[in-house]
Amino acid sequence: MHYFYIIYSYSTDSYYIGETQDLENRIIKHNNHTFQKAYTKKAKDWEYVLKYECGNRSNAQKIERFVKKMKSSVFIQKLIKNPNIIAELPI
Repeated sequence: MHYFYIIYSYSTDSYYIGETQDLENRIIKHNNHTFQKAYTKKAKDWEYVLKYECGNRSNAQKIERFVKKMKSSVFIQKLIKNPNIIAELPI
């Protein structure tokens, strides 16, 4: 199973969007700075604010790309409040 996710850092007041097969391990990697050149390196307090189960990696990546193209924290907040919107995205 693959997941689309959004994490949030209170210390930087920012969101990060991604996809993974292993939610438990991925958040640990973000907070431990396993990804040295990653955007998430700027904080250590990332936590999930949205986890959305996808059928496969391809679907998770399509959702991730769509949300990133929106470049809108307002849109991200709408998704967090109502994850059902994801099923209606034109992907």
